[in-house]
Amino acid sequence: MGHQVPARMTAVQLTGHGGLDALRYREDVPTPTPGAGEVLIKVAAAGVNNTDINTRIGWYSKKVTEATDTGGADGFKEVDDDDATWSGAPMAFPRIQGADCCGQIVAVGEGVDAARIGERVIVRNMLRSYVEYRPFECWTFGSECDGAFAQYAKAPSREVYAVNCDWTDAELASVPCAWSTAENTLHRASVGAERVLVTGASGGVGSAAVQLAKRRGAHVIAVAGASKADAVRAIGADEVVDRNADFAAAIGRDAVDVVVDLVAGDAWPSLLDVLKRGGRYATAGAIAGPIVELDVRTLYLKDLSLLGCTFQDDVVYENLVSYIERGEVRPMVAKTFPLRDIGRAQEEFLAKKFTGKLVLIPPG
Repeated sequence: MGHQVPARMTAVQLTGHGGLDALRYREDVPTPTPGAGEVLIKVAAAGVNNTDINTRIGWYSKKVTEATDTGGADGFKEVDDDDATWSGAPMAFPRIQGADCCGQIVAVGEGVDAARIGERVIVRNMLRSYVEYRPFECWTFGSECDGAFAQYAKAPSREVYAVNCDWTDAELASVPCAWSTAENTLHRASVGAERVLVTGASGGVGSAAVQLAKRRGAHVIAVAGASKADAVRAIGADEVVDRNADFAAAIGRDAVDVVVDLVAGDAWPSLLDVLKRGGRYATAGAIAGPIVELDVRTLYLKDLSLLGCTFQDDVVYENLVSYIERGEVRPMVAKTFPLRDIGRAQEEFLAKKFTGKLVLIPPG
């Protein structure tokens, strides 16, 4: 006998851009129905990411110029709802967030092989089906459509990947957003056996970037707080530099081939100083602040390439699943929380006292 899908489910709804009080834990939300080409997933675990908080507080709005943690708990006074999303289109409320989904397929829509029912899966967080696979366009799972902070979620079958591994659900739920972001940044920068600097190396994306760059044969210099240096070394960093250090003094000018930056903020100019001539700077985040000072002379006199990395080529996710199945990488789960404790989980996320990922577990 198959899984009995209830008509209503438990979920956390975001009611509007704002602080933690904009999140509503409810037990009477209609369970989604998979449409043509879609599958329904019983969510086993859902990771916590910067993007969940950034979306909630409206940080993507150009009116916001501060770091994520400035408004992470309480939101921002000035947010333009018209541009406060990844895509730049207004967000529809209520919205079930959650970019990271690990779970089991329990139902399929029209045109999907019923043999998929029972597969343990993760969902590609940058969805291309809904924008007809156009280049550089995507929907973010949990932003432009409902995500994984719920008992059930639906997604396009062709963007839901079966993964065969011995990882826990919480470990697998750590992958979709953070690890694909990290792998995409390395992919776009064509990282190989060279010297790579990774900022924010103790976080979800940063710790993934350290492992994935090592997998590519790189010598990895990680930037992290002093209290997390040992943990970052343990996952493969060759060197660890304190995040408050003078990077040029600690690493040397013209000393690295690639910078993978997730932080930005006031220290940003020094990242270009440590790049070699012809070096590549790749970014997929700006948690310390999105507004930076660029000396354009540094950019052109050093022949640097600056790469913004959001859209993901299909091969990025396919490669990631293959690394997992071959046992070449392993995420770090710092802590799990019941879904109802999402506010506490996001507060701990913002405090940044952990290394790796925080993961939410919905009720069974």
